[in-house]
Amino acid sequence: MVALGLIIAVVVTAASVTDNAIGVQLLDEVVAHTPSVTKAWVDAGFKDDVAIHGAVRGIDVEQVKRADTAAGFVPDKRRWVVEQTNGTLMLHRRLTREYESRPASSVSRTLWASTANLVRRLTGTTTPSWRDPGRQA
Repeated sequence: MVALGLIIAVVVTAASVTDNAIGVQLLDEVVAHTPSVTKAWVDAGFKDDVAIHGAVRGIDVEQVKRADTAAGFVPDKRRWVVEQTNGTLMLHRRLTREYESRPASSVSRTLWASTANLVRRLTGTTTPSWRDPGRQA
C-alpha cells in the first residue's frame, strides 16, 4: 500500500468540536467524494464512534497509537505521511499568516495549497517560498 499524502477531504471546525464529531463528518466527506477509500488511520484521540461510523460507511478505521516504550520522537510511517503533508501545506503563506472567519474559506485555501503542491510535483518545478531568505520582493 502506498500513501502519497494527497488530500481527499477537508473539514474546518471550531476548536471546541470533539475529535469524534470531526471524524464522523470527515468520513462522510471522504465517502461523498472518494467512495473507493476502504481504509483510514486515526490517532488515539478518535474513539469507537468513528470506527463504528466508518464500518457503517464501508471504511475500516484503525487507531494508530504511538509507542510509549521508546523515548523521544519516533516517527510512525502512517502518521509521518500526515505530518509531512501538513508541513508542506504550511509553506503556503495564506495558510499560516491569514485567518478566515468562514470555515468554507479556510477549506478552499487548503485545497488551493494542496493543488499547488500537486502541480509542483507533476511539473517538477520549484518556486521560491515566502520563507526563502534570498527571495526578492
